[in-house]
Amino acid sequence: MKNEKAVVVFSGGQDSTTCLFWALKQFKEVVAVTFNYNQRHSLEIDVAKSITEELGIKHHILDMSLLNQLAPNALTREDIEIEHKDGELPSTFVPGRNLLFLSFATILANQIGAKHIVTGVCETDFSGYPDCRDAFVKSCNVTLNLALDKPFVIHTPLMWINKAETWKHADDLGVLDFIRKKTLTCYNGIIAEGCGECPACRLRKNGLDEFLLKKGVVEK
Repeated sequence: MKNEKAVVVFSGGQDSTTCLFWALKQFKEVVAVTFNYNQRHSLEIDVAKSITEELGIKHHILDMSLLNQLAPNALTREDIEIEHKDGELPSTFVPGRNLLFLSFATILANQIGAKHIVTGVCETDFSGYPDCRDAFVKSCNVTLNLALDKPFVIHTPLMWINKAETWKHADDLGVLDFIRKKTLTCYNGIIAEGCGECPACRLRKNGLDEFLLKKGVVEK
């Protein structure tokens, strides 16, 4: 893969930024694509722009505002609470999001001569989102290959690891501090450590604490 080109689905969060650095190690050329669907924490687009500019990576921002109209949820509406009730999908689930993101990322890949698409979805710490599952990604990959009649490959470097292992992956890539300080995971739009209260922040922090404990690092 060292001589090939990849498109990374990029939000500027912990997972997609870790995948971006992974892709930079794997491929000769990497292009990032971010989707603007008028999301609640729209600062993520600015963060994605800032990171790609710092790394010198070509960055596409695609208008997906139609998704906002079709999928009212806690990430697209200020008046919907961020919550996760037992037996239900979290209110942050955006129906069809990864289906559309992977489809448009592959169309972009086709346009620019890339055959690899990288996404940070994960079935281990996935909050129950059905479009983060390995079965979905593999099915989508087959469908896109049939639709475009080309052998695209969707890579999911984080699919079978938890958040602590994702932090270890960032550390192994030599970018732990970068991920900690410059990414936006928080549902309330606070960079780095975030608000500390939303589900995304709790998942991120619990994973970091577990990783640092295993590494033997004690923080003040």
